[in-house]
Amino acid sequence: MNVQELSIDGQFESNGKIFPLILECQDADVSLEQTQEWVAANAQNFDQQAFEHGAILFRGFPLKDANGFDAFVRACGYPNFKYEESLSNAVRVVKTDRVFTANEAPSNVTIFLHHEMAQTPIYPSKLFFFCEHAAETGGATPLCRSDALFELMLKEIPQFAKDCEEKGLQYTNVMPSFDDPNSGMGRSWQSTFRSQAKEEAESRMLELGYTWEWLDDGSLKAVTPVLPAVRDLGDGRKTFFNQLIAAYKGWKDERNDPSKSIRHGDGSILDQEAVLKCADLADQVTFDVPWQSGDVALVDNFVAMHGRRNFTGTRKVLASLVAS
Repeated sequence: MNVQELSIDGQFESNGKIFPLILECQDADVSLEQTQEWVAANAQNFDQQAFEHGAILFRGFPLKDANGFDAFVRACGYPNFKYEESLSNAVRVVKTDRVFTANEAPSNVTIFLHHEMAQTPIYPSKLFFFCEHAAETGGATPLCRSDALFELMLKEIPQFAKDCEEKGLQYTNVMPSFDDPNSGMGRSWQSTFRSQAKEEAESRMLELGYTWEWLDDGSLKAVTPVLPAVRDLGDGRKTFFNQLIAAYKGWKDERNDPSKSIRHGDGSILDQEAVLKCADLADQVTFDVPWQSGDVALVDNFVAMHGRRNFTGTRKVLASLVAS
């Protein structure tokens, strides 16, 4: 197979590596089976490339649907992290054992930058996205280099960066008693904790270090244990690994108030000016994936954040997670 690196507008260099790395298949008649063989032969390289570059975009491969995407992911050989076993806030639709829909929030709802499930004690090491059908307009997936972001924070907002690293973060989320696909925070407590009885959910939360309060309408106010806000990658880099921007700017629906959704680990209130400055700095080191139908992106969840831009028309983007 003839696969070459591709350069497109918007890529930039970070820590000596282009972000993201783009690999394009230039064989028009390549089969899915040939693709699987090529992926399997190069999977070890992808692991290191994703770590160094933050993300890899695969373009031009013969992937049409969830089954083809599943085959691509399986060929990589990574351990599967099922959506059902996650503590994700979002409502998803499961397509295969490894594949499910990306956040089902309405097209006019912006999903702000975040590391996948970093607001929980259990999170994936990597994630795949697959564009089954590109939106009519908009719908890009922004990818942010969180190592580059933390370097900017140390220069521009050093006290806030220090507070985040030393104190960690704690998240509060009100989960409904039913799945609400109209909210990016709409996953029910039953689905989240895989339990139908409150006692079962409480046992699971106790195991994970949560505290909680049952509300009169049957919903659940859950508070996470103190979680890290900065991750050491072990090679001299540190990343701003959390859901601070998403929680502060986007956790808003009829149940959740962003201003009350996140605190420092010691209970202190976040500096609003510093949070907004952090979000502005993140935009400086962000690349918007211009989806084409058939594209696959492999994102190292410890290195790069992601989100979703608003869109019009039909947008079908699927996801698959890799266990830590």
